[in-house]
Amino acid sequence: MQETSWYQINDLSQLDTPALAIYVNRVRQNIAFLTSSIDDINRLRPHVKTHKTREATQLMLEAGIRKFKCATIAEADMLAQCGASDVLLAYQPNGVKMHRLLEMIKAYPDTKFSCLVDNIDTASELSKQAVEAGIVIPVYIDLNVGMNRTGITPDENVLTLYAELARLEGIKPVGLHAYDGHMRHPDIAVRTEETNSAFLPVEQLRDKLLSLGFERPIIVAGGSPTFPIHAQRGEVECSPGTFVYWDRTYRDILPEQPFQPAVLVVTRVISLPSPTKICLDLGHKSVAAECPLEQRVTFLNAPELKAVGQSEEHLVVEAGEGHSYRVGDVLYGLPNHICPTCALYERGFTIEDEEVTGEWRTVARDRMLTY
Repeated sequence: MQETSWYQINDLSQLDTPALAIYVNRVRQNIAFLTSSIDDINRLRPHVKTHKTREATQLMLEAGIRKFKCATIAEADMLAQCGASDVLLAYQPNGVKMHRLLEMIKAYPDTKFSCLVDNIDTASELSKQAVEAGIVIPVYIDLNVGMNRTGITPDENVLTLYAELARLEGIKPVGLHAYDGHMRHPDIAVRTEETNSAFLPVEQLRDKLLSLGFERPIIVAGGSPTFPIHAQRGEVECSPGTFVYWDRTYRDILPEQPFQPAVLVVTRVISLPSPTKICLDLGHKSVAAECPLEQRVTFLNAPELKAVGQSEEHLVVEAGEGHSYRVGDVLYGLPNHICPTCALYERGFTIEDEEVTGEWRTVARDRMLTY
């Protein structure tokens, strides 16, 4: 008797497609892999931008993780609602976001919130608003270690900014943030060398801050690709995010990591537009579309299918002459990039022992929850 594939779902008659399927046991396994891959669980600060759910957050809390990282006020709000004790908003707040952050801090006194800054003007405005609110906000200087999107170059200017921050009321500099998401070389030896080279100036800044009399700065570094490298550094806090669900990209380029895909998109054949092509209900609105068309999704039970066209609600794939696909057939798709794919769904259906057992709401895909 052939063994059932891990992703198989029984009785799909009640599951409308396209659907996000969350394989809960694999999520638990990925969290267990994470906690076993570091010497001190207190050095874990996982990013919640991938799952955006209370339920996955709760599983991490049950595993002993207490620190988290997020990119939006809504994600921070969700974490506080779940009882997370330490939340880093890995984003520099400006304008209304400052006000929302301060309101949230006042609303959740049992959660320690912090955020990023990379210039004195933003920090001064944050300081002013924090003083008016009677709050002191821990801040990290955001460093540009090669991503070239936010942060400042890790050089002497960081020391100047750190000292300026220390003189402001309402905020307190506590550390450095160094995200190196561009470090993705498939060869772990090459990736390690590149990561260490980019991280060296960060270590030098830490030592210089100590020599100037500052408290030892907390360093928050890395994502999933560089997690096994930063996990060896002792005091560095590590912030992988995609690990919880994994996806095709990381499965293919990070073979040294034990995480397994835990979320798929389930789709059905809805039309046979030509003798060689079939159409699925998996459009731009159902799977992340920032990658080239042929790379957006791989079907685990139909790996030979090649995408040739996509619109908002449709995906046309080449099946070849003489194919046996019929309208109503179900395909299980592994997304190339799971994070933006999850954000397309208001809920994911949980799968346990091949059965649909419930749902997890992707609550933090909203721009605003409470604050």
